Amino acid sequence: MRTAALLLALSLAAPSAHAQTRLPSILVSTDWLAANLRAPDVVVLHVAHARQKADADTAHVPGARFLRYDRMAGEIEGVAVELQPADELRRAFADVGVSNESRVVLVGEPMSAARAWATLDWLGLGDRAAVLDGGLVAWRAAGHPVSRAWAEHAPGDLAVTPQPERFVDAAWVRARLGDTTIALVDARPAREYTGADGGHDHMKPGHIPGAHNLYWEELVVSRADPRLKPEAELRALFERAGAREGRTVVAYCMIGMRASVAYFASRLLGYETRFYDGSWDDWTRRGLPAVTGEAPGALGAPGAR
Repeated sequence: MRTAALLLALSLAAPSAHAQTRLPSILVSTDWLAANLRAPDVVVLHVAHARQKADADTAHVPGARFLRYDRMAGEIEGVAVELQPADELRRAFADVGVSNESRVVLVGEPMSAARAWATLDWLGLGDRAAVLDGGLVAWRAAGHPVSRAWAEHAPGDLAVTPQPERFVDAAWVRARLGDTTIALVDARPAREYTGADGGHDHMKPGHIPGAHNLYWEELVVSRADPRLKPEAELRALFERAGAREGRTVVAYCMIGMRASVAYFASRLLGYETRFYDGSWDDWTRRGLPAVTGEAPGALGAPGAR
């Protein structure tokens, strides 16, 4: 009887092979991933553009699968890097073995990994996904091994529940210009934000009236060390850009890549956040108002047009 009771106690204490892995956050460390790499429900996705596949072939996290960036974002009505239809996105993730039981860890350069997380968030899977802080650079710096072999996998059985309110369009933003409960965050570099660059292709110079500049590279330690800065530093940067408790952060950039990092960091900090995917490309195509200069500006203010 004692032996049976002991075996029962041990079986109850032992982790089940089918137990779901608990993600500590939407951002995980290299040590966490190394400790959970063999968990049966952890799916590691190396996210990169097709042109980067050859480099990824030579070194990636062991057990990773390759997810092409263009499976998630492409041109729609002339605007680049737009969110694709829900069923196409569902297939993109199912094709690399993501199922509804998966806990997805995204590895890649900051913009690629953050864009993948934002896409999963829109699909209703944000709480089951995380970005590897610092990506492959941090993984290798921590002394963890890399692999040349991609993981074999079957397609995943994946159902999604899109959250359309996560991404907003020009009309949504336009209707809220001057709304003090909205914090517009422009993730482009200062020269683009101020208009000093003179504009880009068809895009006129400047920024959306009321937007604060928070260049996405300010959110990471450095280009050489692409880990996100500590929480206190991130929060200070967002507060400088107008974020407060009770306000909704809206991230945009030129075409929706750099804003992915701002969106992810804002969600990490717990702000109510929206993503203007069309960004400056879409805004200026529509002939909507712009402001030049270093100040956020407003409709009717000097520099607005």
